[in-house]
Amino acid sequence: MLLINMIKTLFLITSLFLLSGCVNKHGISAKYYSECKEYYDLQGYYHKECGEDDIMTYKEMGEAFKRKKPEPKGNVY
Repeated sequence: MLLINMIKTLFLITSLFLLSGCVNKHGISAKYYSECKEYYDLQGYYHKECGEDDIMTYKEMGEAFKRKKPEPKGNVY
């Protein structure tokens, strides 16, 4: 019985380490600090492009769990 509990615990801990990702301010990514590209364009406007290495963003998570409205099958009148 003790051996089975130890195997279950070891399997749980191993799966948590293998399936975990880093949660940062953009979403879930492979890195905690996502690399951002910062630059100024010719007009002097500042641009910051982040999130290219994200696995899933918070916006994508919200859209994945939304229920889609069924489309009407025919004319409503």
